[in-house]
Amino acid sequence: MEILDLKKLIKFHPDRISREMLSDKPEMRIALMCLEAGQELQPHKAPLRLMMYCVQGKGTFIVEDEEIAADEKTAILCDPLVPHGFRADKGERLVVMAVVTPVE
Repeated sequence: MEILDLKKLIKFHPDRISREMLSDKPEMRIALMCLEAGQELQPHKAPLRLMMYCVQGKGTFIVEDEEIAADEKTAILCDPLVPHGFRADKGERLVVMAVVTPVE
């Protein structure tokens, strides 16, 4: 068993997105990303199944051509090779936990 205390892992950088790999196993990877207001993870593709979970704050999530306003406790699921990204809204910090699993 492994316990991740996200409250202790959240940290922000004024000049870049804070990224921390929380778990990196073949069957599942978990990353925590902390964005200051206005910071953005540009849409990109990955050959993996993905869940983006909004842990804290508010932001705009991009999946393909759709923009989704999300706040705490919102989860967005994304199929492999679908462009995805997110940004912290103006005046808002955003903390996202990304969980990726391989495609079988």
